[in-house]
Amino acid sequence: MNIAEQYVNGLKEAYYNNGLQEEWDQFEQVKQGVSPEDLQNLLACYPDTPQSLLHLLGYADGTYWRAYAGQSIALFFLGSDLEEYPYYLLSARQMIEEKDGFATWGDFLITREYDDIPVDPGICDSMDQLCLLHFSDCMNNGGTSQLFIDFSPSPAGKKGQILRYLHDPDELAVIAGSFDEYLQMLMETGYDFIKNEELED
Repeated sequence: MNIAEQYVNGLKEAYYNNGLQEEWDQFEQVKQGVSPEDLQNLLACYPDTPQSLLHLLGYADGTYWRAYAGQSIALFFLGSDLEEYPYYLLSARQMIEEKDGFATWGDFLITREYDDIPVDPGICDSMDQLCLLHFSDCMNNGGTSQLFIDFSPSPAGKKGQILRYLHDPDELAVIAGSFDEYLQMLMETGYDFIKNEELED
């Protein structure tokens, strides 16, 4: 069993243990894996996409207001280092559409325009070199936090590291050295984002 399968199995158990079996079962009945065309297009944009992310997309091609079988699914699927704060998984197509999204608003972070905004030294300082795969938005449609795979680290960083952007106060941090390490972190914290009260409203 690969780490993506382990992750999904644990996520399902977390939904069940928190009284959200009906929500998970509905999702599981309609979700579909990524299409070969969208997968090919994603790899054309990001040839180094980690296998564990591809495996997740093979299980479900996104949970962020994603239409499956005529139903719009918005299911919390991921978390971060922010305790009990849930995120959606973007679809392969959404990841492609967001390819240059960060560059349109996040340049002040990469160039360290403001000394009082924390940016991890493992993140590069060149917009020309920047290559980020935006794979997840937080529960309020990404307005507060977004997650990225960083394929363009600084010499102090690691290719494939996971970045978490946080708004108000702004911060760009490295939260894991790889996508596998990121999934392992979520499993080790017991999928605490599923315990958020907003999932039960």
